[in-house]
Amino acid sequence: MQPTLVAVAHGSRDPRALHTALALLERVRELRPRLDVRLGHIELNEPLLDEVLGELSGEAVLVPLLLGRGYHVKRDLPAAAARAARLRTRVAAPLGPHPLLVEALYERLLEAGWSPDPGPGAAVVLAAAGSRDPDAAADTRRTAELLSERLGGVPVVPAYASAAAPSAPEAVRALAARGHHRIAVASYFAAHGRFATQCAAAAPALAAAPLGDHPALARLVLHRYDEALARAAAQPVNAPLEPARPELVSA
Repeated sequence: MQPTLVAVAHGSRDPRALHTALALLERVRELRPRLDVRLGHIELNEPLLDEVLGELSGEAVLVPLLLGRGYHVKRDLPAAAARAARLRTRVAAPLGPHPLLVEALYERLLEAGWSPDPGPGAAVVLAAAGSRDPDAAADTRRTAELLSERLGGVPVVPAYASAAAPSAPEAVRALAARGHHRIAVASYFAAHGRFATQCAAAAPALAAAPLGDHPALARLVLHRYDEALARAAAQPVNAPLEPARPELVSA
């Protein structure tokens, strides 16, 4: 049997977040019908990750539905894996940065009204949750670079809802001061919630929706699962897998 794929969401008080995670995992199951796919949350929503792991036997791969390296990926998930002593577990890399995420961001911008040829004066603010972890910040910056390339060189500036600077309103003002008069906000959030709504409100006109259950994310979840299994031979069971470094990420 294939190891169970346990997708790990952060959890949110916004009910749309749970619905989004469930919809995303339905896409994952459609792509790989024979794979056992479960959902666990770090906090705020049921089922909690520890409960999910306690129901399993054999092997599991924890795939964080998180967009970069940070405390949850580096500490919470390995700790949960260690507590599941009778289960052989591996922790996959977070979803970002990766070209599939960038494709989802690009298509969300198009859906919101972004022009494939926006002309001079266009810029994008990549709004993320924020973290004090320097690796998380580096991952967001790398995603901004990849999105800029996908947009044909349009400037993309990272901004954060908490724990880091600049905020989305500050980034918008800084771009406007540099002469950018067509500024969009790209939502680097897995689902709707307080931070995503707060950042979208900073958009002068165009604000893209969160990544949600975009088909590219379903493919990326399976990619991270497969990647974790491929790397497993080089690492001991129950040891967290080192998240892929941004500069080494490829499609």
